[in-house]
Amino acid sequence: MNLSDTAAPGPAAGASAEPAMPGWKRNVALFLVGQTISLLGSMIVMFAVMWHLTIETRSGSVLMLSIVFGMLPQAFVSIFGGVWADRHHRKFLIMGSDTVIALATLGLALLMASGVDSLWVIYAALAVRSVFAGIQTPAVSAMIPQITPPDQLMRVNGMFQSVQSGMMLVAPAAAAAVYANFDIVTVFFLDVVTALLGVGMLALVAVPRLVRPSGDETVSYFGDLIAGVRYIGAHSPIRWLMILFALTMFLVGAPSYLTPLMVTRTFGDEVWKLTANELFWGSGMLLGGLVMAVVGPRIKRRVRLLVGSVLATGVLVFGLGISTNMWVFFVIGLAIGVMFAAQSTPSMTIIQERVEPEMQGRVFGFVGIVMTVAMPLSMVVFGPLADRFSVESLLIVAGLLLFAVVGAILAVPAARRSLARIDVAPDDAAQGTGGGDDADAPGGTAAPGPATDREDAPGPVRPSAG
Repeated sequence: MNLSDTAAPGPAAGASAEPAMPGWKRNVALFLVGQTISLLGSMIVMFAVMWHLTIETRSGSVLMLSIVFGMLPQAFVSIFGGVWADRHHRKFLIMGSDTVIALATLGLALLMASGVDSLWVIYAALAVRSVFAGIQTPAVSAMIPQITPPDQLMRVNGMFQSVQSGMMLVAPAAAAAVYANFDIVTVFFLDVVTALLGVGMLALVAVPRLVRPSGDETVSYFGDLIAGVRYIGAHSPIRWLMILFALTMFLVGAPSYLTPLMVTRTFGDEVWKLTANELFWGSGMLLGGLVMAVVGPRIKRRVRLLVGSVLATGVLVFGLGISTNMWVFFVIGLAIGVMFAAQSTPSMTIIQERVEPEMQGRVFGFVGIVMTVAMPLSMVVFGPLADRFSVESLLIVAGLLLFAVVGAILAVPAARRSLARIDVAPDDAAQGTGGGDDADAPGGTAAPGPATDREDAPGPVRPSAG
């Protein structure tokens, strides 16, 4: 856990409650408002660029290249972005990344306003945005525990999930309104304004600076990267959590990408039906995030919530495949959206609670790689299959595979023991409560963090208040 003025409790820290961070509500509110404004502008650009390229070129290859330039750089840079998030002030990394993205977008707007409309100019701007998103994203995830009390992490992560899901509902309508009444250049200028507003809001947030362990100052960037890889490899709870996360993202990618195709083939190609499908999925993720924000702090069995939601997703994806009623199909999509929030929120919270502060950037860097690669990869696999087989059959297979994946992981004794160690919230584990019925956990109790997997693992580092 990452506190501004106290270290996370270890096994010998006792059961005393940790004091709340002074002013944390103000800091979290400023952070969420700033991220909402910045994210809205970014997503408006994403939709507007996609529509602009579609209308102007009507080329699938052009859209494919826009996805490549818009996603692959982030996946690659996330490896190093995590290292930078552990070496430098995370707040300034986020502000700097947003500023560079705004400048790149401003440059693109000025070029297009002057008559330069080459596709490669757009691709270059998308690549720059993607590069700095790879720097920004691990820093955002690792910074949240620095401004949030440990017992409120589930709530804040749930609120952040709601913000992201809400933008998926608002951004398409906003992009359509701006793009239809003005032009793509106006959209770019709007993104510049929202990015700078987000930077200004974040500048008001008080974020403590992490103090690196003694001797780490001389370690090279590459050494830090190797240390991050070794950390994940040596801490089995985090390793198994990321394996489960990666496989789930790969299999959940199939229904999320293929449902519009099934709607078109099975229920009709009217635009309102495709729109309704997206709205139900987005509303489900928004609702799930709100539920996690409200009840999340009271949920102590984080891994059980995660595993249960994955199993429920398998059932629901199977249900999509056998559904013959359009409205039932939409409601199942909404339920999957809720389950996705119930998976992602505890996953992020567990990592924030269990990974030492000075390692969180690197761990979230690898999480970013999983998120930016797994779901597009699932489309690479399932997309061509959808041209040979019915979408319904692929959804049924995806649901069954999701069940099989979780079953296979839980069938491995080492996986069960490792996941049991991070099942109980750290405050309960430190007090020795709630872990007595975990037969797979050593000693019948859940250990307070992944560092217990290695006798030589370092304890949490106390951030300075500077």
